[in-house]
Amino acid sequence: MLIEFVSRKLPRLCSIPFCSMRRRTLSSLAALMILTISVSVHARELPSGGQDLTSSRQTAITRAVKEISPAVVGINVTAVQEQQSPFGMSDPMLRQFFGDDPFFRQFFGSQKIEVQSLGSGFIISRDGYIVTNEHVVRNATKIIVTMTDGSKRSAKIIGHDDRSDIALLKVDGNSLPYSRLGDSDSILVGEWVVAFGNPFGLFDINDKPTVTVGVVSSLGMNLSKIGSRNYSDMIETDAAINPGNSGGPLADANGDVIGMNTMIYTGGVSNAYIGYGFAIPVNKIKRTVEQLKKFGKVVREAWTGLDLQAVDEQIAKYFGLSEPTGALVNNVAPNSPASKSGLASGDLILKFQDRPVRNEVTLQSQLDDLQPGDKVKFEILRGDRLKTLILTVGRKVNK
Repeated sequence: MLIEFVSRKLPRLCSIPFCSMRRRTLSSLAALMILTISVSVHARELPSGGQDLTSSRQTAITRAVKEISPAVVGINVTAVQEQQSPFGMSDPMLRQFFGDDPFFRQFFGSQKIEVQSLGSGFIISRDGYIVTNEHVVRNATKIIVTMTDGSKRSAKIIGHDDRSDIALLKVDGNSLPYSRLGDSDSILVGEWVVAFGNPFGLFDINDKPTVTVGVVSSLGMNLSKIGSRNYSDMIETDAAINPGNSGGPLADANGDVIGMNTMIYTGGVSNAYIGYGFAIPVNKIKRTVEQLKKFGKVVREAWTGLDLQAVDEQIAKYFGLSEPTGALVNNVAPNSPASKSGLASGDLILKFQDRPVRNEVTLQSQLDDLQPGDKVKFEILRGDRLKTLILTVGRKVNK
């Protein structure tokens, strides 16, 4: 009918004063009009799965959420903690009356108690390997994993590493949904990211992870060590992360996991999110998981031969710096990788892998994460000259 309508109108179109085109030209124009209208009509009739972003509520973020959510789990942990009695046997008055009697020690000494805690995790293989934070499952006697289908499964610890704060769990299964691990070295500051997890135990309400969206705020964040834990090269994000999110995945808009939500910055105000969260890069997770599967722990054999020293105001003044920064090389072991690279005692290390070195603690933390064979770059100040040196990490020799 549309073709007939246009054909009937062609003579009238030719009678218009400004129309000097031949009938063949007008026929081509009519065909083009028909094709355009037809495509438009068919586009409106496309099912929701085929709609573009102008006519659908689907976005890259919603697609990433749909893809990753089934692989996210809630983790409930029963752990044993040692709690000191307020009336400890170290009190001189109590020891005077009760001495070191084991009967009274059970009442007045430290006691082990069971505590309940929660966290998040994500499945990384069909056969049920799950990654989470080590601090989520520390001292665990029982671990229950809640899946997005509502099922609850008992998990066992395959291995854990306190320094990197990474743990590997395992549940029974052979066709479980699992997440795709990306490449944290290709992350861009400012790109969209999605955080998944179990904040405040909300996962247990409807067996679904809580989703928050933000951007990558910064990369290569070297935070202060917390106990024996080394939080170096962290991803900073403004996606909301709260207690219970620990161990959950941080994903990009393509649906690839790029990190694991681990800690938040509270500024001493509260224990809740106030704007900044930090995630362990997925490339570090992949290296750690490989060792946890194989050994149940991380075998650290990297050797540089460097002995570092803090930079104080006097040292900073000597090098002409406005403030103390960097790490001073205190000593270099003979025939070590550091010695072979050209590093020498008295060098001031200003950059490591093209990133400024804040102090010797953060640099040592980064060196601890290296593997034998890694090639790393140092920018140093020797006297008043800047030099760039390449070091190939060696392997410790156990004596």
